[in-house]
This record gives sequence, C-alpha cells and structure tokens, in this order.
Amino acid sequence: LLGGRTGRDGMGGATGSSKSHTVSSLTQCGAEVQKGNAPEERKLQRLFRNPAASNLIKRCNDFGAGGVSVAIGELADGLKINLNAVPKKYEGLDGTEIAIAESQERMAVVLAPEDVDAFRALADEENLESTAVAVVTESPRMVMEWNGRTIVDMSREFLNSNGAPKYADVRVEPQQPYARPACDASFPERMLEMAGSLDFCSRRGLAERFDSTNGACSLLMPFGGKYQKTPAQAMASLIPLPDKNAETASVMSYGFHPCLGEKGPYLGAYQAVVESVARLVAAGAGWRGAHLTFQEYFERMTGEAEKWGRPLSALLGALDAQLDLGIAAIGGKDSMSGSFLDMDVPPTLISFAIAPPKADKVLSPEFKEEGHPVYLFLCDGTADGQRAAWDVFHALSEAGKVKAARAVENSLAEAVMNMSFGNGVGFTADATGNIWYSSAMPGAIVAELTEDISGEYAARLGVTTTEPVVAIGKDSAAIDELLALNEGVLEDIYPNRTAAVSETVPVLEAPAGIRAAPKAGVARPKVLIPVFPGTNCEYDSARAVLRAGLEPEILVLNNQSAQGVADSAKRFAGAARQSQIIFIPGGFSGGDEPDGSGKFITAFFRSPEVTDATMELLKNQDGLMLGICNGFQALIKLGLVPYGEIIDTDDACPTLSYNVIGRHQSKIVRTRVASNRSSWLSKVSVGDIVNVPISHGEGRFLCAPGLLEKLAENGQIATQYVDLSGVPTMDVDFNPNGSVWAVEGILSPDGRVLGKMGHSERIGPALYRNVPGDYDLH
Repeated sequence: LLGGRTGRDGMGGATGSSKSHTVSSLTQCGAEVQKGNAPEERKLQRLFRNPAASNLIKRCNDFGAGGVSVAIGELADGLKINLNAVPKKYEGLDGTEIAIAESQERMAVVLAPEDVDAFRALADEENLESTAVAVVTESPRMVMEWNGRTIVDMSREFLNSNGAPKYADVRVEPQQPYARPACDASFPERMLEMAGSLDFCSRRGLAERFDSTNGACSLLMPFGGKYQKTPAQAMASLIPLPDKNAETASVMSYGFHPCLGEKGPYLGAYQAVVESVARLVAAGAGWRGAHLTFQEYFERMTGEAEKWGRPLSALLGALDAQLDLGIAAIGGKDSMSGSFLDMDVPPTLISFAIAPPKADKVLSPEFKEEGHPVYLFLCDGTADGQRAAWDVFHALSEAGKVKAARAVENSLAEAVMNMSFGNGVGFTADATGNIWYSSAMPGAIVAELTEDISGEYAARLGVTTTEPVVAIGKDSAAIDELLALNEGVLEDIYPNRTAAVSETVPVLEAPAGIRAAPKAGVARPKVLIPVFPGTNCEYDSARAVLRAGLEPEILVLNNQSAQGVADSAKRFAGAARQSQIIFIPGGFSGGDEPDGSGKFITAFFRSPEVTDATMELLKNQDGLMLGICNGFQALIKLGLVPYGEIIDTDDACPTLSYNVIGRHQSKIVRTRVASNRSSWLSKVSVGDIVNVPISHGEGRFLCAPGLLEKLAENGQIATQYVDLSGVPTMDVDFNPNGSVWAVEGILSPDGRVLGKMGHSERIGPALYRNVPGDYDLH
C-alpha cells in the first residue's frame, strides 16, 4: 500500500454515487465524498515515472470505489489481507471501515518478495509512505484479518460471479424531432441573440481556473488568438515523458448534445460520436487510427421499461456510429444516478475521441488573417461521404493549406463567431444569411485556407465560388459587441472582468551597467532544484536548466517525520555548497492561500543549516537564486527579494496577495523587461516583450509606495505586465492579478536573486501554437 493514509472519507462512496439523492443528502452523505490530496498524488506520479520503480510492479490498482476490498481484492485470485497493517489517518476505525473507505491518493502494488526493499527505498526517496499489507496466496480466496481474527473469507468463484443474474424489460421509445425554433428576426438580431444565450456563451471564466500549461506540454491553449478569446475544441499535448518526444502529440476531443439526446438518445449518441471525431479532424488529427471512449450518465433506473430503453438506445446509436465510421471505443464509464427528487438528467452519452498526430500538424480554430478563403467541408449525409469529406480536409491540412478549422457543433453562425474572437478577424455573409442558421450538421468543418480550392473541393461558405471572402476589420465593432454579449452571460458566476482602475502605471527603464561575475567559473554550473510537498514544476524547470547548458539536480525533501526533515536539511545544505544556483520551482501547498502557501518552504529555509548554505552561495560564492510562482512567494516571505537576505519580514515588506478577480488565472500574458541589471536577464534588453504562461490564484504584488519607488530607482523591478501595445497596464486581460505598477518580477539589490510569477520555464518550440508571441526570456 503506497501513498495516502486511510480515513473515513469515501465511506460507501461507490454506492452513494449510484443512488438518487434528496435535500437531506447534503447533511447525511458527507462521509461518502472522498477527500483529494494533490501533493500526495504528485509524489505518486513522480514515483511511477521512475522506470526503476515502475518496472518492479507486477500489478497495480488505484483506490477508487470499494477501497481496500476492491483495490487490493482485484489484484489476484488468492489474497490474505492484514487490515491492521493499513496506515490510518487517525485511530478508531473498525475492520469494515478500513476495508471499504475510499480515501484517495493511494496505490496497491504487487511486488516480488525480493523487490520489496528496493521498491520501498525508491518510495522513500519520493517522500512516500509504503507498507506491506497483504500477500498473494495459492488458495483462490480473499481473506481479511483484523485484530487477530478473520472477518472476511470469500471464494474467488463467488466474487467473479457478479451475484445473481439480473433481468430488465426494455422498451425503446421513438425518436422525437429536434429542430431549432423558427425565428423571424433579422440576421444581425439573430446573431446577437445567439451570442448572448446560455447555450453558446463563453466558458472562459471557468476554464481559466485550471492550470493549462503545467508540464510544458500544451500545444493548444484553451483560448487562442492574440486576444485569447477563441475557444479550442480539442486538448492537444506533447506526450509527457522525461525525454519529451517533441514530434508526437496526443489530441483529444469530445462530442455531446444534451437537447438532441433528450429528444432521442439514439441520434444524440450517434451525433456525439460523429462530433467528437469531427473536432479531432478539425484539430489536425485524421480520423484514421482514432479511438473512442464513452461517458454515460442516465436517470436512476426504477424498473420502467422506458427508462431502461434510454441507455440501450444510446448505446445502439454509439455502436452504429462506430460501425459506420470504422472507429472503436476502447473504454468507458457509466452512472445511473442522475436523479434528484423529481428532476432527471437528460440521457447523456459523451463521446471522447483521441489520436496521435504530429505536433507540427495541430490546428487551432481562430481565423488568422484577412483575405483568406473560408470553406465548409460537409458530407452528403452518408458515412462514406463523411469519411471522404474528412479525408479531403485532412489531406489539405497535411499539405499545410489549412490555417484554421472548427467543427460545426450547432450552426455555422456559432462556429464563425467563435473563430472571429481570437484575432478580431471575421467575414461577411451572403445577403440572405440563410445558410448561417442551418440545423446542426454533425461532422461539418469550417476551415480557413491559404488558397482558393473552389475548382477542386467544397463550396465556399457564405459567398459564391468566385468571389473573395471579405474580412471584417481587426477592430470590428460587430465582433466586439458579440464578444461582450458572449462573455457577459456567466460573468456573475465565472467572472472575466474587474472594476476599471484609472491608476497610471509608469513605464520603467533600468538598463544594465556592469554585472558581477562569479568568483569561481565552472564549465557547467550546477542548479539545485528542491522538491517540496506540492511542488509540481520540477520537471519543467530541469528541462529549462538543461536547455540553458546547466546541470540540474532535483532534490526531493522528506517531511514524513521530524528526522526526515532534519536529514533533508542536511542533504540540501550539502548539495547547495556544491551548486552555483538554487531554483525554487512552482507548485502549491497549504491550500495555496497567501498566509499558507510556501509556509513549509520558508520554514525549511529558515533552519540554520539551510540559511547558512543559502547565504554562503549568494554572498561568498556569488551564486544565483531563482523562484517562480510558488517559489517567488517563498522568496518574498523569506526577504530574499527584494532585500537579498533571509530576514524576518513584517507588514512593511512587499507581499503577494489574492488576484483582484477573485479566482485562479491560467493563461498567457505579455511581460516587458523593465530592468536587465541581473545575470538572469543578461541576454534580453530593456523594452523586450516576452510571452509567459501564468497559473496562480495569489500573484498580486503589493508594496508600499515609497519602497516601490525605491525598487524602481534601484532597477529591482525586473518585468511588468503589458498590453498588446507593450504598455504596462492594470487591465485584468493583461495584468492578471492586479499587481501594483503591473509588477511581474523583482530582483535583489545585486540582481543575483530573481522572483517572478510567470512560468518562464514552461516553454518549448511547439507549444502554445494558438497564442502568437516570443516566449523565450533567455
């Protein structure tokens, strides 16, 4: 048993997730909910990425439904489980609770007896607790012992039988017609109505709460274009391996129509499959070689034949789509608990499609340039026609003739509207506008091409085949009006805006004079990268260090016990004295709130042994130090920025607080170099604009006015957030946290210590293809 300890959280969670709920569930079913433990999960990820550990594992299960009884019980036909050996969060759990609790971030692994010590040593290196709790036996029975007596003894034959046979009567209801309500309004009125509807509104305020750049693998940001307003339809990522295969991408998309599924689960599921594959194709991945996985969610089954007919109908629709397209589903998950009092979820089958194209072939949906022709790739309504249309599109994509593409989910108008937002580039329709509000066209793709292909392939969208497409101007008032409506629908729930700030932000300029060189030069400087509980950027940081010609050393610190912390301090101090640079990478800890984030990091650095080694490196060896995001928070709390010393900070010192917008921000921002009086910034010039990924909930730099002016005078304000014109600003679209004077990074007085919120380490040649800009701060 590896990882987290067992508590009463998730007690009966599997059963709870499969039953209908009432208003009393909130107070009566709290123990059914598992508690996540993200720092522990990160440790497990690190261990399993180590071939020395993963190659010792014969079988493995994570702890989901059923806890020990399932996670361990499924590993072999014969098992003897010692429940007393299971590590617990607290005392008082009885045998049943230990056996069925679904506490998270635990793994059950099967090892050969001779490999146990080696595996446990590797787990200890990752700050993970590991305990032998069971043995595989020849007898095909699952036996559990607790307090010296056997409390479970079941034959594998019985466990494999799934209990008594079950039967249900099924009646498939006829498909009901689905069509959008007729509308007599003018075309502009219909566009405005659509843009401001709940069905088609922007979800940017929700999506930006999730870290979209962690791992430095993201080929597409969730929202693209220079304005970052066009939603991507697919996830596109490099394969997250230590050696980072930069050629192959993993692209995944989904399809789902709740309104269509409600009218008929068969057609809803069929079109979900088609739409998921169309999105995949529009992202530059061909449909050939793609695979599917399904997520099903239906109302509680209470015996009525019509209720059972809905999941059956959906599965038949999905099956027919697979057979028609020649694409197989390789997995899935179902739930039959979508009922609350008298409310039921609509029949839901979500199709996910996944394929591995080349990274440089990945497409994004935002229109790129004015004057390019736009086409609609639409089939003749047959499966053969659908595949043929996709093949034509993919051939053009592979030939580099496609600049942007989007699968049609609802209507052409909705597709084109979203494609226009990212770069403020759209186009005019024909006089009638009739084609814009055609009913849903599963599998259709709107594409911006580099050249006219009207003589060979599809009919051009919205104009005759001989006229050029007329692009709307970049600052189109029409696009701005649609965007304001589109993003305003969910503003009160998932905000995108903050109150306007009239504060004038100065443009800072502090060019470098003479930079100090290290006292002892080395051919390949060594960079110490400590990993604390919650650190999640160490791999990205190490890769950035290697790209710079430096030698990274990742040091995982242990806090399982007081002795573990003491030993870690000793190891860190020894490694620091052999290094030229200390790099505290990003992550999360203590709930990531300003008063808790980085607490363990700062406490660790304040231990005398670590403080002495750190200051020895900075003061006597003329070494360097870097902290990014959570690492920046630690540097500020320690006083290393802006003071260059580990001091007891107080209310007069600068700090980092919650983002003004009141939520996590994950996006790409633009920063301007305000000072290069630092070895860290020796290869950029004052005034250079560099894109940088950010991901934080508390990156707002606060500083007293007098000290702020002094920092600027000393050239200690390294970088500022700027708008598209390169001007420092308080606008939340560009200054994501509301930092005073738009400060993104600061320096120590001698420039040796740099702290910054933006993840300058999360860069790569193929990344962030849908947000243009220079990402290399060198």
